[in-house]
Amino acid sequence: MPRKKTFGGAGGRIPQICARLSPCRVFADVGCDHGYCALYMLENNLCGRAVISDISSKSLNKAKLLLAEYIDEGRVEAVCCDGLSEVREADLVLIAGMGGEEIVKILKQGYIPQSFVFQPMRNADILRAFLIERGCAVDEDDMFTDGKFYFIIRGRASGGTKGYTRTQLAFGRDSLSNPLIKQYLAAEEQKISGYLSREMSPEHFKELNARLQFLKGVHSGEIT
Repeated sequence: MPRKKTFGGAGGRIPQICARLSPCRVFADVGCDHGYCALYMLENNLCGRAVISDISSKSLNKAKLLLAEYIDEGRVEAVCCDGLSEVREADLVLIAGMGGEEIVKILKQGYIPQSFVFQPMRNADILRAFLIERGCAVDEDDMFTDGKFYFIIRGRASGGTKGYTRTQLAFGRDSLSNPLIKQYLAAEEQKISGYLSREMSPEHFKELNARLQFLKGVHSGEIT
């Protein structure tokens, strides 16, 4: 089969996600959109089969077009569904590009996969807390950038990871030793400082200011 062009430069979001994907029997990309991650797994012989799913038939059709040859071979199953409702066989599941709260909702309504890679776009702290509470083993909890900052969590359904601090829950256990964290914290501080110059309710001001002081404390090393 001719090799397809999977994605752009090595510094982009998709290559960073794919770098965290491990060999498996059946790979599933939930909320697959374009289908590039499934293509990466298949082209690099990292999975025997793949399941691509999306709640949007329009998005799923893009992935089906990209993976048409693999679908014809019977190596890819495409399902239009909400979350994990029609994804049953996969031993490695990717959920990327959604909010942490949305990923938690998908897991609660479905199940926690045997192995997983999650890339939340926001509210990563909520996802971390849920996984730890449910006894998951978190093997990697780091960050990367392609100009924007992203958190990424790789782990397993069982094995248990305990002892997360408030700071680790907020920013990721491994992120705190990543040089990118300083850049991220500085950017967040600048953003919140800008918000605080606007008119808002006293309650909102208090909440944002508390967030700013927390960021500064982590940035300076006073809060660990």
